[in-house]
Amino acid sequence: MCVVSLAAGRKLLASVTFLAEVFLWYAFRPSVHCDSALSRTSGSSVWFAMKLQCDVEVVNRMLPTFGMKSRGKGTRAVISIGKHLDKTSQRSNIYMMICTAKDRAGSKYKLKDNIEKFFTWFVEEGKATVRLKEPAVDICLSKADANSLKNFLSAARLADRGSDTSSLPLSTLTPVRARDVEQPKKKLTIVSKKDYPLTSNFPYSLEQLQVSYCKLSRVDMRMLSLKALRKLDLSNNHIKKLPATIGDLGCLSELVLNNNHLEAFSEALCLSTLQRTLQILDLSQNRLRSLPAQFTQLRELVNLKLDDNELVCLPFHVGRLSKLRFLSAAHNQLAVLPADFRKLSLENLDLFGNPFVQPNPLDHTMKLKFPVPLQELASRAVANLRIPYGPHLIPAHLCRDLEVSKTCDCGRVCISFYIKTAVSMNLHQVSHTVVLVDDMGGTDAPVQQHFCSLSCYSEFLDNSLQRGVR
Repeated sequence: MCVVSLAAGRKLLASVTFLAEVFLWYAFRPSVHCDSALSRTSGSSVWFAMKLQCDVEVVNRMLPTFGMKSRGKGTRAVISIGKHLDKTSQRSNIYMMICTAKDRAGSKYKLKDNIEKFFTWFVEEGKATVRLKEPAVDICLSKADANSLKNFLSAARLADRGSDTSSLPLSTLTPVRARDVEQPKKKLTIVSKKDYPLTSNFPYSLEQLQVSYCKLSRVDMRMLSLKALRKLDLSNNHIKKLPATIGDLGCLSELVLNNNHLEAFSEALCLSTLQRTLQILDLSQNRLRSLPAQFTQLRELVNLKLDDNELVCLPFHVGRLSKLRFLSAAHNQLAVLPADFRKLSLENLDLFGNPFVQPNPLDHTMKLKFPVPLQELASRAVANLRIPYGPHLIPAHLCRDLEVSKTCDCGRVCISFYIKTAVSMNLHQVSHTVVLVDDMGGTDAPVQQHFCSLSCYSEFLDNSLQRGVR
């Protein structure tokens, strides 16, 4: 039996922990910023200075003692972790150096056994604080790339513990260039394939990104890590499919995808965080034949462009887009508009160039059964009485049926059994400005109408005949 002393066990555990951290560092570190020229080459190893671009505020913890407050605002900076020769002791130690536009030479802070605490509650938002023992300052970091920040803090933690410096990506600390401490870039436009970045990442701080005429066949996944992105313009490319992860862009309010090869807009995108953020969506000049029923979950939409596709219908509950003010669906294959279209309240509407049918109340689709099935009666009762329902109360397929319920002329609801026809509606009823529907100067379009019973349909026909409608 082998007996290991407590001290030896602790030493072994510390070694294993250190090796694990080093392994994780090399396994998951992102591409880091480095000097344009490599600082030093030793044998077969190349050494880099670990750098992080972010906003920095150095807060002296003694300020409250003198009745003073910190400025509360960070300055754009480059923070490096590297070796620095102490001229007094002639020994190299590991320091953190902060370089700003006003101080490109940088201020240095020793790291070994000098970090009192890390504050990382908001590291996913690119924020963290490093509290030093000497001097008594808090180094507050913000507006950093979350992954780069995590790895930077891991390196600082290893340096604080006095880990073997040969395991850290370090170099001699040097002043930064002026462009390294510029304010983060918020807008980028690329309209040529030769300008498209292949080896470098997009600036993490981007809020607006346009990549057009680059012949992209798919969305570059690097774009989907731009958490501050508000506008994404990928027009005039060859994109066929949208990744569901576009829905992870939590700030995205404008998505422009006109003139691509899209054949579908997925349900996953409709159920993502885009529900709360997306206001402008341009899907014109694609190959869309339909939109999912869940499309109407994008309740924040204000401007929707669907021109020059192959749409044969609009989403059944399009009227739920209560904030929609601009709708353009010209040059599609629409024969009739959904009944819910009446609920829209638009400022501008363009439906020119669709093959709308001439509505005739006598032309109808009969989907009634006699007697009406019990399930239909029960579903109608749930809808008419506004009884709460959900998959935790009734089967999921019944919930889906209720989601596409139709409203009869009498005000009652029908689900799967009804009579359907089309009636003419002047589009000025739903929009202040209407682009002419055809070359004849018309602004009328056919809209679906449903009836829950024969008596309701008969009454509708009587009224139509009395008005002279054929």
